[in-house]
Amino acid sequence: MKDDRDDHLVFSPSVVAWPLYFVLTMWLVYWVEVRFSIYLNDYGILPRTFVGLRGIVLSPFLHGSLEHIYNNSVALLVLIAAVRYFYRRQALQVIGYGILLSGSFTWLIGRESYHIGASGLIYVLVSFIFFKGIQTGYYRLVALSLMVVVLYGGMVWYIFPDIEQGISWEGHLGGFLSGLLFARIYKTPEFKAPILYDWQQPDFDPRHDKFMKRFDENGNFVNPPRPEDIEVVDPEIVSPSPQILPFVYRYIITPDKKGDDPQNDL
Repeated sequence: MKDDRDDHLVFSPSVVAWPLYFVLTMWLVYWVEVRFSIYLNDYGILPRTFVGLRGIVLSPFLHGSLEHIYNNSVALLVLIAAVRYFYRRQALQVIGYGILLSGSFTWLIGRESYHIGASGLIYVLVSFIFFKGIQTGYYRLVALSLMVVVLYGGMVWYIFPDIEQGISWEGHLGGFLSGLLFARIYKTPEFKAPILYDWQQPDFDPRHDKFMKRFDENGNFVNPPRPEDIEVVDPEIVSPSPQILPFVYRYIITPDKKGDDPQNDL
């Protein structure tokens, strides 16, 4: 049986183009920094300062080392493609608002240092994909959630302080909470399970259901009353006449052992 929810999973060039464009922009900025010896980290998030507000938008495209940008690039290629394919209607909002909300959270609670990198967005996507997939209950999205746990489950430890020096745990925590919030507020009616039974209807009232009436207030099943006796009109049904079976009589005559005269038996 075909599931109608599968029709909403449509591949398009944007599934590949979005992550490529985003990652190429990151690498272009990093190349400019290296090629022209420009130090752009000052454009990151500087918490609780007016000039640091610009970093909310710019920080995802700034990275401090080759290892930093490489690790973020691999994760973003996978996660942006996944959210665009499986959550087409919500993808742009999750990415755009995720950058703003996780960056704002970092600006509010972050340490007095420049916070750069796309890790906050990565945590937004991981959190959203995981919680939204479990919430929908649709088997394909649940499988995606489990895959995210396998690939990125260890990242959860880096939302706590003092796990590793030199990382912005504030940005990670902000991204994680933002993804959880988006999973709650963005609805996915296209993945709602189809209604198969009457009790799944939103206007179902168990008080008017014949089967539910068989249960008392304690939840015990009450047997229905016995049906009335049915009067039988045809007497043949009540006392059918016996059937007479035919009998076959067979006679066997054997000769007498003392002679041929049958009168010797008298």
